Amino acid sequence: MNIGLGLPIDDPASLLTWARRADDGPFTTLGLLDRLVYDNPEPLITLAALAGATSRIRVQTEVLLAPLHNTALLAKQTATLDRMSGGRFTLGIGVGGRPDDYEAAGVDVRRRGRRLDEQLVLLHRTWSGGGSIGPTPVTPGGPEVLFGGFAPVVFERVARWGGGFLGAALPPQAMDRVFREVERKWAEFGNAGRPRLVAQVNVVLGPEAVVEQARANLRAYYAFSEYADHIRAGLLTTAADIRAAVTGFGDIGADEVMLYCWATDPDQVGRLAGELS
Repeated sequence: MNIGLGLPIDDPASLLTWARRADDGPFTTLGLLDRLVYDNPEPLITLAALAGATSRIRVQTEVLLAPLHNTALLAKQTATLDRMSGGRFTLGIGVGGRPDDYEAAGVDVRRRGRRLDEQLVLLHRTWSGGGSIGPTPVTPGGPEVLFGGFAPVVFERVARWGGGFLGAALPPQAMDRVFREVERKWAEFGNAGRPRLVAQVNVVLGPEAVVEQARANLRAYYAFSEYADHIRAGLLTTAADIRAAVTGFGDIGADEVMLYCWATDPDQVGRLAGELS
């Protein structure tokens, strides 16, 4: 099973160091979240820089809030990133639900699901060479797409468009039911094989100051939610707990586990690699 790293967002300048260290280690993917009304780096620009600083590791949005974006420009940006990274880009995509992001973008939050469905048609048409928007992605048909979220319509998007599912914020025993539903919908649509299944878990390894920074960052990011304290409490802070989570997700069929880090310290890359390799 593959292990990826979700990158911290509070110090964008440190991410080149994170990326280079991860590229030299056992990790398969670098992930970066997306918000508009928040002090985080824009993910496509950042991942382009990280792809240029690495040679092996994949780069992935977790997840890009596609309805906030102009669709034609998004098709061009993602095709460009796929091509310039040599096919190392995965588009994790979703809709989010924070009204301030949508208000700032001038997009109706009530139409976000319908807008994403419309966008997917244009994205795939463009990536496949339809129309005049280029460049052509190096990955045939466009970059791999992972869909994030837990609504039934998300599972249908996985089945209709292929790619896979990215699940966050649930432990393995709860994610098991979600994975099985994704697989059921996949088979219902007559797809061969199985969807790619990716799990995400919040982690930190390091001295107490690093752990406390991660807890504070996690709490601040989810401050809008009534579950902020619950999410903060679920942060895994020991090697034993992280290994158990990775094993648990592997047991339910995860193809990859993204270890999402919430503190700036890049030494976490080596600590995690040492515990999990």
